[in-house]
Amino acid sequence: MAMLEDATMERKAAEQVVTFESGNEMAAMAAAQINYHLMGYFPITPSTEIAQFLDQMKSRGEHDIVLIPADGEHGSAGICYGAAATGARVFNATSANGLMYMLEQLPVQSGTRFPMVMNLVTRAISGPLDIRGDHSDLYFALNSGWVILAARTPQAVYDLNIIALKVAEHMDVRLPVIVAYDGFFTSHQKRRVNYFKSREVVQQFVGECPADYPAARDPKKPVTIGAHMNGDDLINSHFQQSEAMYRAADVFLEAAAEYTKLSGRNYQALDLYKMEDAEVALFLLNSAAESAKDTADMLRSRGIKAGVISPNIIRPFPAEEIRDALKNVKALLVGERADSYGAHGPNLTQEVKAALQEDSGNGTIVLSRVFGLGGKDFYGDDAKAFFDMAIDAMEKGYAEKPFDYYGHVPGNPENKLKPVIVPEHGESFTSGLIHVAKDEETSRLKVKIPPLRALTSKPKRIAPGHGACPGCGIFGGLETFFKGIEGDIVVLFQTGCAYVVTTSYPYTSHKQTMIHNLFQNGAATLSGTLEAFNELKRRGEIDVSSDATFVMVTGDGGMDIGMGSAIGTALRNHKMIILEYDNEGYMNTGSQLSYSTPMGHMTSTSNVGKAQKGKAFHHKDTVQIMAATNIPYVFTGTEAFPQDLVKKAAKAQWYAQNVGMVYGKILISCPLNWKSEDRFGQKIIEAAVNSNFFPLYEVEEGFTNITYNPEVKNKSIPLSDWLKYMGKTKHLLKEENRELLAEFQAEVEKRWLRLNAKHENPYL
Repeated sequence: MAMLEDATMERKAAEQVVTFESGNEMAAMAAAQINYHLMGYFPITPSTEIAQFLDQMKSRGEHDIVLIPADGEHGSAGICYGAAATGARVFNATSANGLMYMLEQLPVQSGTRFPMVMNLVTRAISGPLDIRGDHSDLYFALNSGWVILAARTPQAVYDLNIIALKVAEHMDVRLPVIVAYDGFFTSHQKRRVNYFKSREVVQQFVGECPADYPAARDPKKPVTIGAHMNGDDLINSHFQQSEAMYRAADVFLEAAAEYTKLSGRNYQALDLYKMEDAEVALFLLNSAAESAKDTADMLRSRGIKAGVISPNIIRPFPAEEIRDALKNVKALLVGERADSYGAHGPNLTQEVKAALQEDSGNGTIVLSRVFGLGGKDFYGDDAKAFFDMAIDAMEKGYAEKPFDYYGHVPGNPENKLKPVIVPEHGESFTSGLIHVAKDEETSRLKVKIPPLRALTSKPKRIAPGHGACPGCGIFGGLETFFKGIEGDIVVLFQTGCAYVVTTSYPYTSHKQTMIHNLFQNGAATLSGTLEAFNELKRRGEIDVSSDATFVMVTGDGGMDIGMGSAIGTALRNHKMIILEYDNEGYMNTGSQLSYSTPMGHMTSTSNVGKAQKGKAFHHKDTVQIMAATNIPYVFTGTEAFPQDLVKKAAKAQWYAQNVGMVYGKILISCPLNWKSEDRFGQKIIEAAVNSNFFPLYEVEEGFTNITYNPEVKNKSIPLSDWLKYMGKTKHLLKEENRELLAEFQAEVEKRWLRLNAKHENPYL
């Protein structure tokens, strides 16, 4: 065991502040007090708040962390790795599918031995989608090579975040560390916590950022990082990494002992509750262990020697400590919020059993139960049921069912789901009133549509009963677009507000086929659906008369994390439509900035304060990006100009059925996060068009055509006339932000002039 310096051993208790905070707040507090160099992040529930809290602190000038909003979790992991490889102190936070998306990067970070700290706010992994807390994401991290600490309470989140950096940077370890805690149970519930009044106390504890290992921090001292290896070298490298992982156990105990002197709080490898003479025990990870302690007390009052074990560290796995804790235990139930399908028990069950194999004299009966998936609550009665199973095994001398699920219930055939909404098909959605033909002279499409009132007889594609916020512009925009689409559709919704509020099991608002997949893979998924449909038709395996228009609906930042998939789909030119509803942020996770958020706009991760004034860079022009892929048709539209949007929808369908991929972007209002009045939704969108922020145009077979010019219509307004309607932008109208507004206005004008040049010159 490496020895701490005498000076650090002499630390004395420091002054602390008592408050009531959540786990996410305490993770952010620890990071701010450490004052990391950099955080690359991407929002995902329930870890999103950590970046939000840090951005709020940043706007008030409370830390100097460089906060970089990535294009997705894979990108955030790359940002963090690049910063760590430069010798910086690096921080991140993620959950569930976010961890899965960055998983490829985690062994790179650990295998090249660059320290950092990441909070994993545990959550169920899709599919099906569930945003609540279990440990299915955490278990994928077990083989990533990262040290993993487990925090049961908001207090532990704060403390272990500070200890984690000390472990990560230790000369005998130098590995990245995950601090894992339960989504919503620990991340959002407030508890009594203590934190150090002075950030200097924390910074003195973690020490100076080490600069004595190879990193790309000094061009005068060149290094090569990540060179590929042959088998002989690789096995040696992994052996060294393995040894470092096991040394991390001792370093954790050293750091925890030092921290105890500073804080008065003690963290051993295992949290042992009433285990000194326990005969039956539960092994539970994180917050469930806290719920079980009261039950153990109740059983002891009845003469049953019950105890609870919960690890503070699971990588490296505390096998020796577990053997010691279970020497006198006759029956142990390991409860886990995840499964390892087909293994007759999840990961920690197998590791507990493996640890006991090393003790030939141990006769502990081990039971395993999967519980609490998808955030299903764990109450005292549930802990009692677990103890009863262990007691039964103790009394019988064996477990009748060593492995099972707990809390699942069989379905009652009488309660089989019955359709609430009657599905509608082709003829219902075919008006026969929309006519699209190709102009032989220009090779462009001409569209004739009836008066809009004539299209009101076409039913809505999405039934009433969805759970969108009052004033949400998504469904008005989508339904206006769908008025221009004749016949059946197959629609894929990426994760986002439009998906979440229409498909909460066991209900659906969709009258026609709807598929869901995650942000980063929607376009690829629908291209597979489309091509499989066509091939099944070609082979005669489905009705050859069947036909549909394939539409992917994206928004809420889906064209950030999903841009790569969309561009790949465009380059392959599948016959489908991608429709982006632009609400200028990641609204489904609480209004974080996306790359479509305009410059200066306030979001929960681009706060306004003395140190920053909203989003620091300009919005991404996804329409021009997709036009550059040379797909046959690209357009913008909005419900505020319905005839224009319906005509473009009709064109989009024709091109998607006859030529190739179409991309469209519609601007929609989000009163909740734009901080605007519901009644102004259409007025705000109309003002966005008339201020030239959101011009209406199309790029048809490579030719740009402005379909509505506010200057020609004498409708032009200054940008400020649009911004005044929204609370998220009112700071831009203040005198002290005059230069920021001018920069924003100049960018809008530059893009408008460039668009006009393309409109006037077909070769641009």
